[in-house]
Amino acid sequence: MFNKVVMIGNLTRDVELRYTPSGTAVATIGLASNRRHKKQDGSLADDTCFIDVKLFGRTAEVANQYLRKGSKVLIEGRLTYETWTDQMGNKRSRHTIAAEGLSMLDSKNSGTTEGYSAAPMAGNDYNDTNASATYSSVNDNNGYVKQQSQKDYIHSVPEIDIDEDELPF
Repeated sequence: MFNKVVMIGNLTRDVELRYTPSGTAVATIGLASNRRHKKQDGSLADDTCFIDVKLFGRTAEVANQYLRKGSKVLIEGRLTYETWTDQMGNKRSRHTIAAEGLSMLDSKNSGTTEGYSAAPMAGNDYNDTNASATYSSVNDNNGYVKQQSQKDYIHSVPEIDIDEDELPF
């Protein structure tokens, strides 16, 4: 089976950081992602998807340090289904994303580190203390994947603004 979610959106609230009894950091963030589409009458409409995301280990601590309500992030992870019984005895459930990778997409001017991502090769054991590094393509000794000069790459790629009227489909 294959369970993979990639989502870009903005935080709907500040990061909620907690620690398990064993000392592992767990952070919960709310993520909102918009989809713009045309209605049958030709007007544009936005659909917003709200979902909670759980981050673990060093990624959770980095998120708590650098992210705030409104921060733009890219989340890679897997979809999970949580069930519980509330205080009134009602059964409740929801889908969440268990994050396996996080990329901060805000610019430096907004107070975050542009292009930072914490994406380990395997598991959720984050031991790196360099929160300003950029991770994603060459394996280092801590199990992270590092990309050389991702910042330079991001600045050299032009932004393309395509109007939906221009699409042939």
